[in-house]
Amino acid sequence: MLGVGALRYKPMPSPVGTLRLVGSDEGLVAILWENDRPRRVPVAAMAQEGDNALLREVQHQLASYFEGTLQKFDLPLDFRGTDFQRQVWSALLDIPFGQTRSYADIARAIGRPIAYRAVGAANGRNPISIVAPCHRVIGHNGGLTGFAGGIEAKRYLLELERRPPPVVDDSPTLR
Repeated sequence: MLGVGALRYKPMPSPVGTLRLVGSDEGLVAILWENDRPRRVPVAAMAQEGDNALLREVQHQLASYFEGTLQKFDLPLDFRGTDFQRQVWSALLDIPFGQTRSYADIARAIGRPIAYRAVGAANGRNPISIVAPCHRVIGHNGGLTGFAGGIEAKRYLLELERRPPPVVDDSPTLR
């Protein structure tokens, strides 16, 4: 299980389906997909929380990301997994917006160059999808590989990050 503390969740509609945002007192614990396999990211019992400051901020930042106006999340994260998994998930945070890395690249980044298969397994169990951008990890040949939200969601997220940011008109308006 991910933890013994009180976990709270909030559903969030998004362009890639309804996401379940899960938080603890320490930070964001998980972003679960609509059809997520329960064993991929096992979580302790949760209570639905409609008015939680952390989950509101997560929702706000995700909405800005989906609008194309946010490229880097600034949220407290509460990764729960093995030391190796947490190393991999932390390395995901270093992949720049709009760029991709292979499993082998991540293995080298954490100092375990031959552990690319183990990196793939840890990446598949990343509990904080999108924020810890496991969608930016692709096969060594450039192909899209498995993704908890589905390949179409992965493709959508990668294409979203390749779009130019929206133009904001800051000029004063005449009345």
